[in-house]
Amino acid sequence: MIQTVVFDVGRVLYQWDLRFLFGKLIADKAQLEWFVTTVVTPEWHYQHAAGRPIAEMVAERSAEFPDHAVLIEAYAARFNESIPGPVPGSLELVERLLERGVPLHAITNFGADTWAGFRPTAPVFDRFRDIVVSGVEKLAKPDPAIYALAERRFGYRPEAMLFADDSLPNVEAARARGWHAHHFSDAAGLEAELLEHDLL
Repeated sequence: MIQTVVFDVGRVLYQWDLRFLFGKLIADKAQLEWFVTTVVTPEWHYQHAAGRPIAEMVAERSAEFPDHAVLIEAYAARFNESIPGPVPGSLELVERLLERGVPLHAITNFGADTWAGFRPTAPVFDRFRDIVVSGVEKLAKPDPAIYALAERRFGYRPEAMLFADDSLPNVEAARARGWHAHHFSDAAGLEAELLEHDLL
């Protein structure tokens, strides 16, 4: 029987895309796409999620692309603008789970510096039992070690947890450890799975 639901944060509970920020700063759409696929990219951002300090990353990238230094610095200074709000319907599912008394946890690939800036804007996390943040732990999904850490921290056996993540490799890594896992695409799909497990 599933005893707790474990959420990913980005693109499951909260929208996230570098274009939300840099679309405000780069008017030309082709230039925007070049920038977010060449300079400040999700892959580069992943280094921060894996534990690298943001100041170090920005300094290095600015030296590599000096003509874009101001934009690269905006990644650190204005990161929260890449998170415009909740994923439609997801926080409502959180509320319904809490009303049913289901304990909630999270595992997020999020940099320590950017998490420190974002976390105070999202009071919903006050109601989560625990949150494993990759940048703090210097372990990132889909590394099996972050799931092992979560098992110890949360205090549940793998088969007692249902994990929701938008990344298929992250979902598969959880399943490989014996977790129930849902490949998230929208709140309606997750709601159906929660209902199937009698969690709502």
